[in-house]
Amino acid sequence: MSPRDDIPDLKGRDGEGSVQVHLDPATKIEGATVFSIYGKGGIGKSTTSSNLSAAFAAMGKRVLQIGCDPKHDSTFTLTGQLQPTVIDILKEVDFHAEELRPEDYVTEGWGGVKCVEAGGPPAGTGCGGYVVGQTVKLLKQHHMLDDTDVVIFDVLGDVVCGGFAAPLQHADRAVIVTANDFDSIYAMNRIIAAVQAKSANYKVRLAGCIANRSHDTDEVDRFCDRVGFKRIGHMPDVDAIRRSRLKKKTLFAMDEDEDVLACRKEYMRLAELLYNGTDPVNPISMPDREIFEFLGFD
Repeated sequence: MSPRDDIPDLKGRDGEGSVQVHLDPATKIEGATVFSIYGKGGIGKSTTSSNLSAAFAAMGKRVLQIGCDPKHDSTFTLTGQLQPTVIDILKEVDFHAEELRPEDYVTEGWGGVKCVEAGGPPAGTGCGGYVVGQTVKLLKQHHMLDDTDVVIFDVLGDVVCGGFAAPLQHADRAVIVTANDFDSIYAMNRIIAAVQAKSANYKVRLAGCIANRSHDTDEVDRFCDRVGFKRIGHMPDVDAIRRSRLKKKTLFAMDEDEDVLACRKEYMRLAELLYNGTDPVNPISMPDREIFEFLGFD
């Protein structure tokens, strides 16, 4: 018997040789348009996700935002406070999900956005994919997805393991938040590879990237031209966004000034673009050494 005989054949499923959390057909999200937001840690994914949720709500859409980070800080600008996580609430009932009600883990935020914090396992003790799966399962059991037009997954950092790639199994489009710098673009390149691997077997496709907190976009655009990607938005580094986080509000709940109105306009444009449907892009990520040389300077 060969030592490799016991290794499962996963070729053609989620990337050759991968061992990942696979989608339970019972948890498939139907009816809503689903977006998954990725990017380097600290790049502004939660700010982007929450303001996009608010923009979709301003369009009259019924929105659900799911934070997929143990820090559970994805939705606080929509609700004004940190929400308990699904995983912590499940622990309180010894994982007897039948004892839970929607109001135990779903909070209504600005504009009627339904807010859920999936949370995650303690460091080094479990798989984030399980948490995402349990969250969607609960939402389906309580019919919270029946009257939803848009679902946004706000995903932890630039982790591309099977667990935190799990939202890609549900998503129609993946959006990458980046900045006009080396680290963010380097992370974006690896996320592109992860999304493309999932797209071989799931409906998810890349919509494009948003240059966030960046005065210029020249390096982002240079990278996109090289790999066949597309920048669909640009959010400059303005103080209004910093102030909105401190005030625990989205830009749509802030007092109006020139910067706030300009940022709202861009988020509304992005929301309309994404909801109306973007043509999928099919970039080819660069090998690590190649992008390292591409982004570097002599």
